[in-house]
Amino acid sequence: MAVKKKDKTLHVPTAPFRPGDEASFEPWPWKPGDLKRPNPKKCSADDTIAHAHGLVRVLGDDDRASGDWNPKLSADELRQGLEHMVRLRIFDDRMMKMQRTGKLSFYMRSFGEECIAIAQTMALETQDWIFPSYRQPGAQFVRGRDMVSMICHCIGNVEDNIKGRQMPVHYSYKEGRFISISSPVGTQFSQAVGVAMASQYKGLDEVTITWIGDGASAEGDYHYALNFASIYKAPVILNLVNNQWAISTHVNFATGGDEFGSRGLPYGLASIRVDGNDFLALYAVTKWARERAAAGKGATHVEVLTYRAGAHSSSDDPSRYRPGDEHTKWPGGDPINRLRDHLIKIGEWSEEEQSEIEERIDGEVMSAYKEAVKFGDLASGPYPETETIFTEVYEEMPWHLKEQYDEARED
Repeated sequence: MAVKKKDKTLHVPTAPFRPGDEASFEPWPWKPGDLKRPNPKKCSADDTIAHAHGLVRVLGDDDRASGDWNPKLSADELRQGLEHMVRLRIFDDRMMKMQRTGKLSFYMRSFGEECIAIAQTMALETQDWIFPSYRQPGAQFVRGRDMVSMICHCIGNVEDNIKGRQMPVHYSYKEGRFISISSPVGTQFSQAVGVAMASQYKGLDEVTITWIGDGASAEGDYHYALNFASIYKAPVILNLVNNQWAISTHVNFATGGDEFGSRGLPYGLASIRVDGNDFLALYAVTKWARERAAAGKGATHVEVLTYRAGAHSSSDDPSRYRPGDEHTKWPGGDPINRLRDHLIKIGEWSEEEQSEIEERIDGEVMSAYKEAVKFGDLASGPYPETETIFTEVYEEMPWHLKEQYDEARED
């Protein structure tokens, strides 16, 4: 007997706005002061239900800081955060221009998301481990890495500390406990939980922080990490960066709901949703989660609500799948402008100082590039030696790799 077909057999979501559409977002109903700051040393997952479904904010639409979550940072700390963010944006812009002119093979910007890794890393202790995704290179600035070595990595010259074994922007910075990401996105989430468990086992005062995108959160690695973190009360901060787009795929392909913050609750994890373009809110939530982890209360799951203002990478053209001005309509605004305007509002900054710092940093980036190419450029090298493919992996090289290594040296 033939089964009668229905008119529609499968729901396939689509982005709310496509090229040519007029993008618009509803104004946010959440305000600073809406949510109380629980005691991190006594807080359970149930105590964060409102935080998972709401939104922690500190900077209001009037550019002032208020509410229970206000970390009350000094003006010097705020200026330092602003400088790190400006440095990352200018660095990104210059490196993208280098890629477009054939001086780099590939690049990924953090445009619109600069304050995420910077504010959060500033809230950590120096001994804490960092397992980034693609748009957290700014953490290296906080940890003191120089731009010359970062550019050498992106070029892949003889001074690349990864020796050409990774794509550009897959940074590794041992001195800053900044672990290189794998191209198969999502793997860092489970790895971060494992390192946190190791620190816990050794009785060390170390917390691990990691990030994953909304798209990659549809993978199993994300759920494995939450489950292990819950069972073993691992001292880890699990950030899900909801920037609305996974390459060309809208966020509604990653979840059938309207938020990600509450996903941690069924695992028994304290869960918070935070404004990802609010430097003060990000700092405060991360400091809270770090204090909670150090007290033995386990992991915190954080949805970082933001917008990917630029292309996914140098290989992507977002004009093919979204309106060109969509990022300008985002209710969270621009993270750099928001912190700058707050500093101006409290009398600790000016437009002139902003112009001066931008000009100075642009000069620093160009000087760093000129220094980096002394160690080799993309077109003509010199590049890392071929035999480095085989080294620094095994303590004692297996026989079959030893044979290949010897053959490579003979050639």
